[in-house]
Amino acid sequence: MMDEETFLNFEDEVLNTLTTKLSGFQTDFDIKNIISKTAKIIDPEISNEDLDKLISDINNFYPIQQYINNDEVEDVMVNNTLDIFIYHTEKGALKVPEVVEDKRKLERLVKKFKMYATVVSANKNIYDIHLPDKSRVNIVESPLGADITIRNFKQKAMSIIDLINIGELSYNMAGRFWLYAEGMKIRPANMLIGGMPAAGKTTLLNSMFSFFRPEQRIVTIEDTYELNTETQENCVRLETSTEVSLEELVQNSLRMRPDMLILGEVRGKEAKDMMTAMNIGKITMSTIHASTARDVITRLEHTPMNIEKDIIPLIDAIVLVSQINIDGKFTRKITQISEISGIETQVLLSDLYKYDYKTRKGSDILPSVTYRDTLATLSGVPPSDILREERRRAIILESMNKKGVRGLKQINEMCREYYDNPNRVLKKLDINDSV
Repeated sequence: MMDEETFLNFEDEVLNTLTTKLSGFQTDFDIKNIISKTAKIIDPEISNEDLDKLISDINNFYPIQQYINNDEVEDVMVNNTLDIFIYHTEKGALKVPEVVEDKRKLERLVKKFKMYATVVSANKNIYDIHLPDKSRVNIVESPLGADITIRNFKQKAMSIIDLINIGELSYNMAGRFWLYAEGMKIRPANMLIGGMPAAGKTTLLNSMFSFFRPEQRIVTIEDTYELNTETQENCVRLETSTEVSLEELVQNSLRMRPDMLILGEVRGKEAKDMMTAMNIGKITMSTIHASTARDVITRLEHTPMNIEKDIIPLIDAIVLVSQINIDGKFTRKITQISEISGIETQVLLSDLYKYDYKTRKGSDILPSVTYRDTLATLSGVPPSDILREERRRAIILESMNKKGVRGLKQINEMCREYYDNPNRVLKKLDINDSV
């Protein structure tokens, strides 16, 4: 077997050879096979013991391996050799005891990530990398050493019922969101989900995928793949790069005949193209950084979005989600639901729900007015029928939860069945069809 120094030098040579070579490979078998072949090309006489040790070490992102893919850890932040922080779902930002001991070990950790790199900035100092498990790694190199930020990809996406069970929203809210997302096959709602960083905007948006109809063609556009689209068959997933901007992808998506356009986040000039999509009848959902519904409107109206006030009412609903510290524990809550109801001197907002930070309680969600009337007009039924359908969907979700139907895909399958045969689903869930 090689002595330690010889082994480390050999490992560095293998890692240098493998830079960008593992991009696109997903299975452990393929990855191990490529590492093995590369090692044997460099040293045909390598022993089985050294080869096993090499493969094991290259696949171990020490000292942060334990935090990668931990569903309770959303982000891992390596500040070169100084310290390591994580962002924990319940506890927020935490400094962990591990550190990268020296620059050589930091360089080796960076090399392990670079095996999966596809995109490198023009100055060669910035890497944006996707690991096989879909986690995203951003590396910026500097004279002080590399700074690494990892956004963990949740292997099990949270469903709308999961969010109910952690206290983020109520069944009645979920019934409203189901109506927004599906629109009774007539017209789903154009919706923005606002909140500050780490508030849970993408998680909430992702939970809506359970409600989308199977025949819809959906185009998602993200800076980094985070949305879980497994419930949708006719779905195109687009991602920005150094060559293609978010604005260009939104413009091009209109040529792809989408029924629904999902933006991971809107923050710049692409907002105008998003509004154009709404104006020509494409349903659009996105997240946006803001703390209130009025802040959302203000951001849309000002630089760099510069949306004309007259077309902002194309947006039907604004939902705000926040991360709240209750007795030292972070929890996510829906804090506001508003519908846009017109324009006078400013865009008019109809607040249907607000969370009171002082009492730590929210009022019951008020009936929809503007969007309800839109659906009633387009379907030719009384507004009371729309409200009845919304209430029925809340009851269906509650019954699914009681029967253990909670996964993103399970909910989607039940929703699809409901769209085909509502009475059969009501019977299956022991719900009186007079509801």
